[in-house]
Amino acid sequence: MEEILRLFPEKIRRIINNKLHTRWNTVQEIRFRLQQPIEFVFDSHTEWIEHIKPSKNDGIFLLNQLSEYSLYRMEDELREGYVTIEGGHRVGLSGKVNTLHGHVKAIQHITFFNIRIAKQTIGAAMPLVPYVYLEQYVNTLIIGPPQTGKTTLIRDLARLIGTGWGKVSAHKVGIVDERSEIGGSNKGMPQHDLGARTDVMDACPKDEGMMMMIRSMSPEVLVVDEIGSESDVQALMEAVNAGVAIICTIHSSSLEALKKRPSLRPLFDQQVFQRFVLLNRRDKPGNIHRIYNEYEENLLQKSRCVTNAVDWRASFHRHNNTGRL
Repeated sequence: MEEILRLFPEKIRRIINNKLHTRWNTVQEIRFRLQQPIEFVFDSHTEWIEHIKPSKNDGIFLLNQLSEYSLYRMEDELREGYVTIEGGHRVGLSGKVNTLHGHVKAIQHITFFNIRIAKQTIGAAMPLVPYVYLEQYVNTLIIGPPQTGKTTLIRDLARLIGTGWGKVSAHKVGIVDERSEIGGSNKGMPQHDLGARTDVMDACPKDEGMMMMIRSMSPEVLVVDEIGSESDVQALMEAVNAGVAIICTIHSSSLEALKKRPSLRPLFDQQVFQRFVLLNRRDKPGNIHRIYNEYEENLLQKSRCVTNAVDWRASFHRHNNTGRL
């Protein structure tokens, strides 16, 4: 985790490294707020370093590390409120917002930092693939609030589709990675294993990137993270009409809440998705709460023997983990 530790001044770096030395695999976020204790959000609980309260100079050091001493290079990121660093880790920024004609121009006087740790969990999507493959991959929407493992799940799903699993051969996968979180690309090269037949369009707006990917790389399956805008929906509809299967994530606490969003209405009116995967925060990120088909029938209740369909990992136990990632 050197790419994260290098962000902090030497004294704070040593303290964080000592605290997380054997626990990097369970930490989700490091919350770095000026004049407040440093907060660590783990899978199951939260901890603080009470005796260290970062100063303004510590915040300047962190910003300089993020920008390589050139805030001008971060102009777009400051407008969006986050920076993605090597390894796919995402640093959220908050502070005084500077607006122009009613739109966010940049964030100034940055006071709050949220370092979200990107982790690849090989095999995380193995319990899910039998539900989204019916002789071919079906359009799938993965739904969950923040920190429920949506990106981790979709990353491994792309890897399995692009490599093949069980008796299912590898398919061509196109990932449009607007925030560089799925692949964690550095200079266009993904830092995570995304599969042998997977192509990535990195740091590209989703709506434009989907059409670019279809025209240039002819994917069989298109993977996109965090959809929601009208332009995203229009691009998804065009992809479906082009015969490409889509797998994407969205922030929401329920399917019912999604149906109330006007921008998503065309997706429901035309029954674009055959699978809805609902995640929740119970126990740890990646917990599958329900899997619905296009008729909103919960498939987890209907099928209890799906584990016989593939060669599961040794650590996956049918009776105790059905519905869990």
